[in-house]
Amino acid sequence: MAAQRQKQYVRVAIEVDEEGTLHPLFIRWKNGVIYQIDQILYKCRASSKRVSGGGIRYTVLIKGKESFLFQEGSKWFVEAKVS
Repeated sequence: MAAQRQKQYVRVAIEVDEEGTLHPLFIRWKNGVIYQIDQILYKCRASSKRVSGGGIRYTVLIKGKESFLFQEGSKWFVEAKVS
């Protein structure tokens, strides 16, 4: 059975290259936990299928696992597991 998800806004450290392209470097949760983004695998415009919202979806690799990070205007969110 798949875990339930909720939209969780997060802080994201980004780098902007010479072309103006954003490159997310890490995600910081409200409790201060930091998850380094090891690799950006794919970037596209998409909606979340698990929670409401969408925008630019980054498929990222964090600790060997694929995850989605969404840029929704000037805010960033993830599909966080509900405990």
